[in-house]
Amino acid sequence: MVDATGDGPKRTILFLLVPNFSMIAFANAIEPLRIANRIVGREVYRWRLASSDGAAVAASNGIACAVSSSLDAERRDLVSSNRPSMVLACSGVFVEEYEDKPVFSYLREAHQRGISVGGLCTGAWILARAGLLSGRKCAIHWENLAGFAEAFPMVEVYADLFEIDHNIYTCAGGTAALDMMLALIREDLGDGAVNRVCEQAITDRVRGSHDRQRLPLKARLGVQHAKVVRAIEIMEANLADPLSLAEIAYHVGLSRRQVERLFEREMGLSPARYYLEMRLDRARHLLRQSQLPIVEIAIACGFVSASHFAKCYRELYDRSPQQERAGRLKKAASLA
Repeated sequence: MVDATGDGPKRTILFLLVPNFSMIAFANAIEPLRIANRIVGREVYRWRLASSDGAAVAASNGIACAVSSSLDAERRDLVSSNRPSMVLACSGVFVEEYEDKPVFSYLREAHQRGISVGGLCTGAWILARAGLLSGRKCAIHWENLAGFAEAFPMVEVYADLFEIDHNIYTCAGGTAALDMMLALIREDLGDGAVNRVCEQAITDRVRGSHDRQRLPLKARLGVQHAKVVRAIEIMEANLADPLSLAEIAYHVGLSRRQVERLFEREMGLSPARYYLEMRLDRARHLLRQSQLPIVEIAIACGFVSASHFAKCYRELYDRSPQQERAGRLKKAASLA
């Protein structure tokens, strides 16, 4: 624990900004540190910002953020007294296209030297590309989870708010960055300091690492019937190998016809149509967030052929899977 009463150890955190990083995650990570310093009355936490080339970096909202250091300078500092105690990669949209081998190398070297490393929002993708997450637990924004799981099957990825696996810290972004930093402050300064930080930040609850990112299914869908919720949960768990309606009905303890009536009443769709649209939604995330061949995406989403997948996709979204991917790449290039 940090000595809050004297000149005990401080944490120095390096925020490594990646183009199109999430401003909300970055702000929610850095502000609790500032508030903690103010509460304690001294500089318990220090931080600095760096980019690959030392130039300002634009967040996904278009705001450019100036930095004070470059990757070359930070690499030299790894063997000096100025080295950080933690490095957090801050990323956001289009992280799947991010390719910066010197950054990956720097993160590996920092980790090898005993420095804690982590990622905000989609930062887990960068850590995985650096080879730091194999066999580890991590968290990533729910919207990126499907693509990440397909790209890095050796990583244990969860839709939790944040994960701390030894000295590797990852969070889902957004306000989850606040929760991860509160966990860090609690480790250093105790519950009293965390409660005071929460008071200043006007947040009334400290969420735990395994709280889920999204609302429960019932709240998300506005569905109250327990059997419908259970049927949808079964569908979500079986996207790659879809179950028949008879199998779903068996698992929820109803007849096939009862399930059909409930879905028409509660969802305004047949269960078959709802299941199909759920699988196509997963496919859309994979097209936007991964480099997987389209035929592999089709199989991962339970389609027997790429042609059948393309037909269903076009019917729902009015564009082909190829057009979806091309549009994503065009947008990513325009923001680069």
